[in-house]
Amino acid sequence: MSLPPVQPAYILRGHSAQIHNTTFIRANTRLVTADAEGWVVIWDLSIKRPVAVWKAHEGSILGSCEWGCDKIITHGKDNKLIVWKLTAQDESSMSIVLPVDTPPTPRPQPWLLYILEVNTMNFCSFSQCTPLPPSSTSPINENELLIAVPNTVNSETASIFHLPSLSRIHTIPANPKLKTGIIMALTLFHHPTTLALSLLTGYESGHTTVSTLNPSTSNWQILYISQPHSQPILSLCLSPAHDSYLTSSADSLIAQHPIQSTSSSLPPTTNPTIQSTPLKILNTKHAGQQSLRLRSDGKIFATAGWDGKIRVYGMQKMREVAVLKWHKEGVYAVAFADVLEEKGGYGGGHSKDDENTEDEKQIANTEIGVKEERLWKARNAHWLVAGGKDGKVSLWDIY
Repeated sequence: MSLPPVQPAYILRGHSAQIHNTTFIRANTRLVTADAEGWVVIWDLSIKRPVAVWKAHEGSILGSCEWGCDKIITHGKDNKLIVWKLTAQDESSMSIVLPVDTPPTPRPQPWLLYILEVNTMNFCSFSQCTPLPPSSTSPINENELLIAVPNTVNSETASIFHLPSLSRIHTIPANPKLKTGIIMALTLFHHPTTLALSLLTGYESGHTTVSTLNPSTSNWQILYISQPHSQPILSLCLSPAHDSYLTSSADSLIAQHPIQSTSSSLPPTTNPTIQSTPLKILNTKHAGQQSLRLRSDGKIFATAGWDGKIRVYGMQKMREVAVLKWHKEGVYAVAFADVLEEKGGYGGGHSKDDENTEDEKQIANTEIGVKEERLWKARNAHWLVAGGKDGKVSLWDIY
């Protein structure tokens, strides 16, 4: 007798347009969902209810993320990247009327801090990275941020901006020897060995590259070029250790790529050998897998499928381990909650020998209370969220 199909733990309804972005913030206590009409909804995951709803853009939202604990960045098809200030205390002043409903008064917006005019013709979302301090003994300045987006003039070129100055500090040119087409996806990070600023790029041609900044010359050097895909790259995702990354495409392939180790410093005359061979290529036999996301523990990754299915893969063997089906139309966005280290609290109390009695557990649960229990579960559940063409958000509790 076959088992019934797995069902999502919760369904969040309220968007009237297709979901294009989902992001967990504030240590998994909040979920950001953004749609094709420019609406943003922030959900309190302890109660599965909205705590802030506003129209952030006059066009589809391509991406969103948090900056610290009090700022949220959204990137829309209206050629704007906006930084909003929204603390947990500010949520009480926000509307909770969902986009499908009409409020009696206009919905307020969070405090707008910065607007950056960017290129959105590529349908490519931004990537962010915290700049490193000038010396290892200096603290990281959490009030600064680097933003990578496609260039406003040449869509094959990437630009890196600095916040809060809004100044462009780097331009990473396309390889003149390749016909890559426009940039489809990018990720900004620091190289795991040199700590140099580096960029992963996926192109319309199916090419992907790894470029790194030579601090001695301020020139960008390509460390890796490969073309594992026959169709445009739809998404890419960096591993938690920054030693490899994944790409997915409009074709049926998912590829794992190396990030080349280099010496601790790059002299001005250094021309590193360019690698071109992926580590692994998986033919999933399912075309159109996008929004590739790797969980923070590096064990599994997931994709959103045009066929309405969420597919989960094991990272070590690059094998499909689960297929989640609930949406009847295409799924466009997935995200994992961070796997957090348990630090006591509700449910964190099994001793090594499992010596806690049932009475002790019952007393502990009573003392903590329902609110704290819900908050603990929201933080520590292994959530996988998906948003689709139907405007609905499915929340799955997986292993």
